[in-house]
Amino acid sequence: MKIAIIGAGNLGLAIAKGVLHSNGATTMYLTKRNTTEIMDYEKYGNVTVTWDNREAVKKSDILIFAVQPGHFSDILEQVKDLLTEKHVVISTITGFNISKIEEIIGADKYIIRSMPNTAISVGSSMTCLCSNKLGKKRTDLSKAIFNRMGHTLEIPEEQMQAATVICASGIAFWMRLIRATTQGAIQLGFDAKEAQELAMHTCNGAASLLIESGSHPEEEIDRVTTPKGCTISGLNEMEHQGLSSSLIRGIVTSFEKISQIRKG
Repeated sequence: MKIAIIGAGNLGLAIAKGVLHSNGATTMYLTKRNTTEIMDYEKYGNVTVTWDNREAVKKSDILIFAVQPGHFSDILEQVKDLLTEKHVVISTITGFNISKIEEIIGADKYIIRSMPNTAISVGSSMTCLCSNKLGKKRTDLSKAIFNRMGHTLEIPEEQMQAATVICASGIAFWMRLIRATTQGAIQLGFDAKEAQELAMHTCNGAASLLIESGSHPEEEIDRVTTPKGCTISGLNEMEHQGLSSSLIRGIVTSFEKISQIRKG
């Protein structure tokens, strides 16, 4: 695959690393206004670093845009005359609807929106995808790219804001839970480093159990709760203090906020 990443900032470089480490590109162009700090990527041999977006578009088939939202329209205007039937346009820009992209480059292009999260930098992103009508023919291709850096799920575009809360903001929510578990472990006598190690790997194990087994969370909870035991006592106290309701209320509040921002 001939891939161009237009906007090689933190997210763009995370995607580049995922693709390169899995040998997912025959050639790759990385573009940035100041290329000095990313020149090291040319050591891969099949990577070209440039400030010239038009050059990158000409030499590539798959175009992944990871620029700031305020720059996206101008960049699309800058390259739209170069787009052909071979190009697949993949946008990672939050809040920039497919209809807005079509207004600039036309509905006769393969257009896909992707919403990865920051775990993409370690190959563990939950990435949601949606597309325009023509782009559905290239959805499998986009999944193949992002599955190299985690897991993908195709959803309707109207669910992308909700997915942003669950997957992107969700990273912060899980970090806070891991931090709270760490603090609890410290109170029980572990030092800070040990406490975080216990919390991180237990969280990772819980998610892995569900992924590998396909179980419902309550099934796995039942496996570790015994009558009058310490686990059910702890769970019940957490629920009395509002653990589940607080999480749900926080998720809904985040969604309401992102909806207000979009309207504004």
